Amino acid sequence: MTHPFLDLAPLTAAHFAGIERRVASLLSTEQDVVIMQGEALLPLEGCIRSGAVPGSTALNVITGPYGQTFGDWLRDCGVTVVDLAVPFHTAVTAAQVREALAEHPEIDFVSLVHAEAATGNTNPVAEIGEVVREHGALFYLDAVASIGAEPVLPDAWGVDMCVIGAQKAMGGPAGVSAVSVSERAWARFAANPAAPRRSYLSLLDWKARWIDGGRKALPHAPAQLEMLALEACIERIEAEGLDAVTARHARAAAATRAGALALGGGLEPYVYEAADAAPVATTLRSPAGVDASELVAKALAADPTLPLIAGGGALAKEMIRINHYGPDATQGVVHSSLAALGSALGGTGAAVDLESARRAVTDTWLNA
Repeated sequence: MTHPFLDLAPLTAAHFAGIERRVASLLSTEQDVVIMQGEALLPLEGCIRSGAVPGSTALNVITGPYGQTFGDWLRDCGVTVVDLAVPFHTAVTAAQVREALAEHPEIDFVSLVHAEAATGNTNPVAEIGEVVREHGALFYLDAVASIGAEPVLPDAWGVDMCVIGAQKAMGGPAGVSAVSVSERAWARFAANPAAPRRSYLSLLDWKARWIDGGRKALPHAPAQLEMLALEACIERIEAEGLDAVTARHARAAAATRAGALALGGGLEPYVYEAADAAPVATTLRSPAGVDASELVAKALAADPTLPLIAGGGALAKEMIRINHYGPDATQGVVHSSLAALGSALGGTGAAVDLESARRAVTDTWLNA
């Protein structure tokens, strides 16, 4: 008995290379794009271990948990790390990056997360990229959450390593990711004696065995299901239009924020300024005395398919996250998520206005 997920024809090198070209188009980049056979942590770590030269100094911007992880990796590579941490309810500014670079002119590597889905903020990469380019440092960007939800333009922004994943706004699986690599980054990798080689983390292996060989022979058997799913994600984005996809995410974020404010009950946006809020997910601060994880559990009891989650770690008691990305970036999902949260809040005795929330979502969606 045949099965569409099991009886797959081999994925050819030409097909693999064709998907890479479509990813490059999605990023509007002329840089080399490498699709890696694993969740985005694979190229995220691979880029740091390839580009972080022992004894060098890096600026690591922390606006959420992933920034903390990148700092740990950089230190593990023998790099002196200057952490630029801002409160998770805001975004970093280009002026703050400029000041840090001026204080530490020896910095030659800058790591940044574009959109932090975990905390609901997004950073002004275009402005920061200009500052990093003036300084001359290598620029590493985690765009896993932002791709598809807002513009991601590595060439225009001077990004040397731009990592994306399929599992959020692209609406695909977590098991495949990609990275665009500039010529400057390749040169840094090649000159770094500590860069991984003969390793699954090695980008240099991909360059030597895949790119420099004209993309004729894959270095290992490709993950067929994930590659086909990635291709399907890109086809869906192409059919809708990338601008339309990003606009849909922006409407979802604006409508969620407006609906939460209209709902009342003590629920507030976690990210203070709307301009700093990521279009991929909206984070909300639970009312005083209300455990966020318990509130989410009550909301999900009515509909477990809703994209609601409590914050991670220390934020579990105070943060609620609505993941309106990919196929969930719709007006219906926003309505349903806020209605479920409102009902759960009402059960605690809080005064909520479900009708006002509904009207705010509808009006904002139409006018955003």
